Amino acid sequence: MAIYDLTIRGAGIFGLSVAWAAVTRGARVQIIDPFGPAAGSSGGLVGALAPHAPEHWNPKKAFQLDSLLMAKGFWAEVEAASGLSAGYARNGRLQPIADDHALILARKRGQTARELWQEHAHWEVLPATSTDWEPHSPAGFVIRDTLSALVHPRRACQALVAGLAAQGVALQHNGPDAGKVLWATGIAGLEALSAQHSRSMGGGVKGQAALLDFDARGLPQLYADGIHVIPHNNGTVAIGSTSERDYTSIKETDSQLEDVIAKARAALPVLADAPVLERWAGIRPRARSRAPMLGPWPDRENHFIANGGFKIGFGMAPKIADVMADLMLEGRDEIPEGFRVAANF
Repeated sequence: MAIYDLTIRGAGIFGLSVAWAAVTRGARVQIIDPFGPAAGSSGGLVGALAPHAPEHWNPKKAFQLDSLLMAKGFWAEVEAASGLSAGYARNGRLQPIADDHALILARKRGQTARELWQEHAHWEVLPATSTDWEPHSPAGFVIRDTLSALVHPRRACQALVAGLAAQGVALQHNGPDAGKVLWATGIAGLEALSAQHSRSMGGGVKGQAALLDFDARGLPQLYADGIHVIPHNNGTVAIGSTSERDYTSIKETDSQLEDVIAKARAALPVLADAPVLERWAGIRPRARSRAPMLGPWPDRENHFIANGGFKIGFGMAPKIADVMADLMLEGRDEIPEGFRVAANF
């Protein structure tokens, strides 16, 4: 019988990334997911690795900055091991500025970014142009940041699965626990925690997104009118997404997605005739604290949790993988206070 140091339950972005970090440290790992890789929200379309605004600095934002800066090396290692592209690119982001008040705020954030991001990335206010790949800016200026990046969620998970397979780690649909156990099971994990503690530890938020047939590879991602527009390097553009706390269907798309598509086409007329290749809907796990939930599972010895990566899971994954491998393999706990499971009680 095989002996493992870690059992990873859940083959979404958190589970796969922690498995990768553990394996690269020499750990023996098994991954178990009855539904297969990226079966939940990790199998979406958007993949925006976009930073929080550089203001009101806190441990969550500092953690995210570290993770975004780690992403290039993380995905390069995965791609080298797997021979597959994760779709990673750090091409930055453009955002239109609505009015004079927003312009003043944007310039202040540029000053703060110089202090917080230092020379790692830049937040600039630039005059708007008339290029096709730039939404109209009522104030005549746009924000350009060089920290924002992207991945193709499904391809990134496929690359992780292949990279792990190259290290002798196969994904299983079932099996017994062995060694320490990480629960990275999304909504099911939040529900199990809630049941154990007789209070809500989080829940699901539905998101809907679409994939357009339009080649804008190499161009910056856009954020306009609340919509992310993500130019993947396979010649498609993802747009999304909705955030729905109340919903009746998990997988079906509806008029709310059609509104998102219409907003994206209005903000960027060059997309007006781009065919829709796919419409997607899924449920994203949102911890009660809104931050990722990391650390030991209360009252379960040698069981751990990595959950609640609502909207920021792919961006946080490299750093979360590191700190969870530190904790489970080496006993070093560097989890920020606001990310701890106890923060949701």
